[in-house]
Amino acid sequence: MEQKKGLIQKWFGRKNGRGSAKSVNYMSAKEIRQISRENRRITDEFERVRNRENVPESEYTAVMKDPGNILEIEDLNTWFFTDIGTVKAVDGVTFSVPRGKTVGVVGESGCGKSVTALSIMQLVQRPQGQVVKGELRFATDDLTIDLVRIPTEKMQKIRGNEISMIFQEPMTSLNPVFKVGMQIDEVIALHNEGMKSEEVKARTIEMIKLVGIANAEGVYDMYPHELSGGMRQRAMIAMALACTPKLIIADEPTTALDVTIQAQIMDLLRQLKERINSSIMLITHDLGVIAEMADYVVVMYAGRIVEQGTAAEVFHHPSHPYTVGLMASRPSRIRSAEQLYSIPGSVPNPIDMPNYCYFRDRCNRAFEACNGDYPPTFSISGTHSAACYHYSAVSEVGK
Repeated sequence: MEQKKGLIQKWFGRKNGRGSAKSVNYMSAKEIRQISRENRRITDEFERVRNRENVPESEYTAVMKDPGNILEIEDLNTWFFTDIGTVKAVDGVTFSVPRGKTVGVVGESGCGKSVTALSIMQLVQRPQGQVVKGELRFATDDLTIDLVRIPTEKMQKIRGNEISMIFQEPMTSLNPVFKVGMQIDEVIALHNEGMKSEEVKARTIEMIKLVGIANAEGVYDMYPHELSGGMRQRAMIAMALACTPKLIIADEPTTALDVTIQAQIMDLLRQLKERINSSIMLITHDLGVIAEMADYVVVMYAGRIVEQGTAAEVFHHPSHPYTVGLMASRPSRIRSAEQLYSIPGSVPNPIDMPNYCYFRDRCNRAFEACNGDYPPTFSISGTHSAACYHYSAVSEVGK
């Protein structure tokens, strides 16, 4: 690993996380092969553990810290091992999803929102992508399991049944060569082995009606390209809810839909959540959707959580400078401006992250303490916290 680190630092011309030497932007074929061999060695070890058979249940069972949570994410680290370095796409993420509540995850593109969701579902692209550390405790009816350590064969019974995901783009998520009804049938039949084909079809049509699609029998026999964007998204929701999951992960479910359809999809998710008593982890860029839907908000930046709290706390009292910048960038009917505010600067290179606060070079509130190590998470209230040195004194007072 040290040899690999040295090669990566040569690529970026870095002496350390804070200073740069003369830029060297060339790597020889020999050096790239060395990094590739080291990556294969690391990922092969993860794959060996992942692909074991007859794993005893005791290895992947866990205990929830709060029985009121359906999911607890603790120190999650998901890395991608590339030929020019290791990308820490999710770097020490910790938050919980309470039962029957909606948790909104916000942040700009590339901050790790979708990778967090894919880690929960064990759908991270392998072998390059690996969950290298952390716990994902999920409460099933019978026991609590760690989704990081559960074998793939066992995870297949959880995925789609107790945890479902509504993907970002339904046109690419639905199989274009199979009819919509057949794809929903497959989910229901997979998790209900005793059901007859007639019962599976009846359940599918019931789900299509449930998501507000007229002519459910006709849509059952249609291909995805025959449906509008809104209808495809509704079909995806029907597929996700077919087995009444305890947790629904909605990864930007209204992307590429017009405003009217967005509102309908959000209303539909809210109604269905209450009807089947599920929890929702909602990933989106739209702060308006988060304000309307979420009970709790998690703000991510460069693979880490910079702030989290209740929706009221985060929206009315944003604390981290990045969250303040996000709020300022929203269009408003109250204040007039010729140009929307944008946060200056850019996100650090994910392969060469600094060892100080990732937001420091873009922050207009940076002071001397920000030159130190990456800030820990400081508590502002019982439910509100931020990873910013400005709140170190507040956290000490709270103790």
